Amino acid sequence: MKLKTVFCSSLAKVLPSAGPEIEIRRGCTLRGERFSFQLAYRVTDAWRGQLEVRAESPFGNALRIRKAGLVPVEYTGIVFDDDIISREPGLYPDVLSDLDGEGAPALPSWQSLWFTVDVPADFPAGVHEIRIHLRAVWPHQPVPDETDCGIKTFRLEVLDAVLPEQKLKNTHWFHCDCLADYYGVPVFSEEHWRIIGNFMKNAAAHGINMILTPVFTPPLDTAVGSERPTVQLVKVKRTRGRKYTFDFSLLERWIALAQKCGIRYFEISHLFTQWGARFTPKIVAEVNGKEKRIFGWDVEAGSPEYRRFLDAFLPELAAFLKKKKLQKRTYFHCSDEPYEAHLDQYKADKAIMTKHLSGFRIMDALSHVEYYREGIVTTPVPSEAHLEEFLAAGMKERWTYYCCGPVTVYSNRFIHMPSSRNRIFGTLLYLYGIEGFLHWGFNFYYSGHSRFPIDPYRCNHAGYFFPAGDPFVVYPGKNGVPEDSIRHEVFYEGLQDQRALEKLESLIGREKVLKELDRCAPGGKMKIDRYPKGEKAVSALRGKVNSLIRKALETNRQHPDNHNTKGGMRCRNSK
Repeated sequence: MKLKTVFCSSLAKVLPSAGPEIEIRRGCTLRGERFSFQLAYRVTDAWRGQLEVRAESPFGNALRIRKAGLVPVEYTGIVFDDDIISREPGLYPDVLSDLDGEGAPALPSWQSLWFTVDVPADFPAGVHEIRIHLRAVWPHQPVPDETDCGIKTFRLEVLDAVLPEQKLKNTHWFHCDCLADYYGVPVFSEEHWRIIGNFMKNAAAHGINMILTPVFTPPLDTAVGSERPTVQLVKVKRTRGRKYTFDFSLLERWIALAQKCGIRYFEISHLFTQWGARFTPKIVAEVNGKEKRIFGWDVEAGSPEYRRFLDAFLPELAAFLKKKKLQKRTYFHCSDEPYEAHLDQYKADKAIMTKHLSGFRIMDALSHVEYYREGIVTTPVPSEAHLEEFLAAGMKERWTYYCCGPVTVYSNRFIHMPSSRNRIFGTLLYLYGIEGFLHWGFNFYYSGHSRFPIDPYRCNHAGYFFPAGDPFVVYPGKNGVPEDSIRHEVFYEGLQDQRALEKLESLIGREKVLKELDRCAPGGKMKIDRYPKGEKAVSALRGKVNSLIRKALETNRQHPDNHNTKGGMRCRNSK
């Protein structure tokens, strides 16, 4: 068998018809950082079988090997710019699957192996070799044929600096009803809790440190008049005289599990419906010994009964969270993306919440700056396309989000976009001093408006509702264990870039770092809508950050009293 192989970066999307454009043979990382690279390969003669892969490295179990699998992309949206792979449907690499001892397929089309190294924080600095042994196997013979394809060597330099801890608050909405539906398990059964824990661990391992917490079934992405499965962590009992009692035991278990998995912050699910705050969320209660839905689309937000309910519920929830010492780490939601026409409705709804939630922050995704200017929302989460407008209005706690848009100009994570457009977002987070990021889709496995379940391995657009890849970044793997996507790993690399820039800032100062970033941007000024594009430019940007860190460390060792460096950073876009 003849095998062609090419090392490439994590920013390459290896398509079946074309190999990577840029070959690399080495990389550079900080201690405590996750580093990924790929080995693209294809068979060049008439042979079909499996490729067995084995690696030797000083990183031991910190090295993981996966196959970058193809997924069908049918819907890429209807508006495009030039910074995409293609606007056409086709097969794109996205899902990362463990080899499980079966080897990887060896075919005439291009394939890719994905290598991930979680460098320990105490790992020795220096250049380390990863030796990859490849062997082709024809498994369908009575006695399998084997062909030794040789050894490929990748060199990874580990700098003598530890990546700082993540400061960013990062939430991708966690949909536990999707997990119950996909795996066919009862909501909050022991098996459901096990699966929830697996997905929480995965989220935390990728920098998602805040979790949407469904005290009641979240009124999100649900068609008017319809319902999503009940995932209500607070049990409610309505007694005579329309008085309420609450059981927080499931919420307590949720919090304990999330903290065990590495989650630090909690966002309480929305207390009013999406896109207008006009109605109440689905809430079930025990009434006269039977479970009954007591609120939903048929109850208006300003109803006296719902006001009485919140007057009873919110003080008890606030007391529970304070007892858990979570007051400073809990955010509440009123309604998602209210429009300008909903100002009065939203203001009235939020007033009910603020009456009982003194000391807690209430945040919501917004596109209309009037909500902030008028003081109605004190912690807005504007779309990246509106970020500068909110900053100009004096936004204090800096949050932003993106989701089904923007589809042009700005960074996003759709499958048909190059990984460089995904990864650069971490640098932009640093540029604007962003403290929090929100995305709606960690694992949304329903159609748009939650009309029916979908198979994420076949449908990544929620039934032609969103551009491919928007609804989720993890696939529901076997035995309740999620499989990562390339987009999930690359977004986390972007978060690590933000932290590497913070490390560089600690060595040379923020002003110098910002000047270096501007040198790398088209037109000499980096902005949310003007940034380096393409694998070469984005890789060069991080490479130069590493070089400046190395140089600053060397300077500080030679001159302990001097914590600055005059070194510059040359990038592809600099003149």
